[in-house]
Amino acid sequence: MLHSIEEIIHNLSGMVWGPPMLILLFGTHIYLSFQLKFLQFRSLPLAIKILFSKSNADGDISHFSALMTALAATVGIGNIVGVATAITLGGPGAIFWMWLTGLLGMSTKYCEGLLAVKYRIKGKNGMQGGPMYYLTKGLNKYWLACFFSVFTIFAAFGSGNMVQANATATVFKSAFNIPPELTGIILSFLAGIVIIGGIKSIGRFASIFVPIMIILYLVTTSIVLIINSDKIPEALNLIFSGAFTGTAATGGFIGATIAAAIRFGVARGLFSNESGLGSAAIAAASAKTNDPVRQALVSMTGTFIDTIVVCTMTALVILTSGLWDTGINAAELTSKSVESALGYPGEIIIAIATAFFAFSTLIGWCFYGERALEFLFGPKSVIVYRIVFTILVFIGSTMSLSLVWNFSDIMNGMMAIPNLIGLIFLCKVVKNETNRFFLVQDKSEG
Repeated sequence: MLHSIEEIIHNLSGMVWGPPMLILLFGTHIYLSFQLKFLQFRSLPLAIKILFSKSNADGDISHFSALMTALAATVGIGNIVGVATAITLGGPGAIFWMWLTGLLGMSTKYCEGLLAVKYRIKGKNGMQGGPMYYLTKGLNKYWLACFFSVFTIFAAFGSGNMVQANATATVFKSAFNIPPELTGIILSFLAGIVIIGGIKSIGRFASIFVPIMIILYLVTTSIVLIINSDKIPEALNLIFSGAFTGTAATGGFIGATIAAAIRFGVARGLFSNESGLGSAAIAAASAKTNDPVRQALVSMTGTFIDTIVVCTMTALVILTSGLWDTGINAAELTSKSVESALGYPGEIIIAIATAFFAFSTLIGWCFYGERALEFLFGPKSVIVYRIVFTILVFIGSTMSLSLVWNFSDIMNGMMAIPNLIGLIFLCKVVKNETNRFFLVQDKSEG
């Protein structure tokens, strides 16, 4: 019976994340990029400048804390395992399509951040915003907002909580032989400390933890690339040639067509940076700002950091190691690639990085689910949610989660549908706000 249910869920997941969904997501990225005249390329320097600015405007946390909260949920095991999966299934050329997805997806993340701030409200537990609110107030589709909220809650409990806790427990069991039950107890305790304090506590945690986490990972991968520096040109050649010609079978690699490179590059890119899911918009709504465009610009830098910086470093480490075509399991490929350059300490570093990335994702998604639940049932539901979420951390650490993982993939996909509808139909609002902001910006500079 359970096997049949798992098979049904697995097939549904494949259907939800099949070509129609990838075309809808990627197509929205392209549409919004053209509508905004590729603002993500023109305004990235300004976005980085705003990121580090301070504001006394309405809101709960700074621009920086809002971005770090979003990155806490976005930068996760997908940056380590997801990149490896893209390469093993789509060949090195998949990375090119992952890059393209990230660069175009910045426009989508920009729109999500802008609409989140424009249509947010002030609630009992701070600023409330995200797709639930711009679907209700901007598009006048409350039922779509409820649709989004329900799937967000399930995704938060699944891929945002139990799957992340399980990944951490599995890594610690493998690398350090720590029992999953002990890992679960420690994770539940640490998560509870951060979660019970609400968005300000989560923001403080993310502002300190996430930059350190990303920097340590980038330092480690940079050292590996320095060691393998003579192989970087060959790795880049594999990426660009594989993107348009496919990759022939070599070693333990079964070969990949151009279609496979596009499919898995786009799919893994979307899973990694979450542009189009609407999740990061919930964090963006909490930012201290009087202008939705300012936070929108900051929000889009999250996709750049996640995909163009972190994922690229992982990809180059894998391709310069010479192990990508040897048939190594995708779950172990990044770890083995780092280990080939740094020895056993490299495996330990990646194990710790995986655990850190998973834990940060858990914290970020807790906030997303909380805001979705509050939208549906009011502020009194929040404390119960936080307690249940913390308990599920322990449960996720100690059980097999293949069913939960596939179920969560479905929930993530279903989240994206109402959000993308909102972005497409509210594009005119985004354009008007953007034109207003840059008209004022040009006059002040003139």
